[in-house]
Amino acid sequence: MEDRSGAAPLAAASSRRGGWRVPAALIALSAIPVIAGAVRLTELTGGAAITPDNARFFATPLPVVLHIICVSVYSFLGAFQFASGFRRRRLGWHRVAGRLLVFCGLVAALSGLWMTMFYPRPEGDGELLAGIRLVFGTAMFLSIVLGLAAVRRRDIARHRAWMMRGYAIGLGAGTQALTQLPWILLVGKPGEFPRALLMAAAWMINLAVAEWLIRRRPPRLSS
Repeated sequence: MEDRSGAAPLAAASSRRGGWRVPAALIALSAIPVIAGAVRLTELTGGAAITPDNARFFATPLPVVLHIICVSVYSFLGAFQFASGFRRRRLGWHRVAGRLLVFCGLVAALSGLWMTMFYPRPEGDGELLAGIRLVFGTAMFLSIVLGLAAVRRRDIARHRAWMMRGYAIGLGAGTQALTQLPWILLVGKPGEFPRALLMAAAWMINLAVAEWLIRRRPPRLSS
């Protein structure tokens, strides 16, 4: 007879290690916009020179400060919600973190919409990109609201799905750096139209991955 006395602990340890791969990848992707946001906050608080690129932030700093802080918390803290084993073992933490994520996600979406509508547009941002930002910012806000409504109805499956969609949109800035990098390396700085399409592509990629995660069937455990 085969000795399986150590198989279960080894399988559990392997599962725990594997369960952290997605959060680790999300944290790495989040680092791109978080670092950029930290640089922007340093400019605003450190008395940097005012330039055409940052003048709008110095004129009205509150929306961008709220956006950077809330997106940073939302990106990093949200990544841990994808560690299923950790989440199941610490349900209290999951609920407390979830409340903070809802608040930060809604503020991030609303501040992003405000900046799109009221900040002067920087060079390279046209009507198309503004429209795309409004669509995805609104979609992020609605996804979080629908996720909150679902959990209040105890519909955990829909709650999970909507919160994953909202998080995917919120993480768009990290993927946008990756979609624009090949263009910059091969062609140079993208113009107004290619930039809008590359940024939209990043949001669509994130949502496609989220939908795949939502719809895939969990693996069947062998006896």
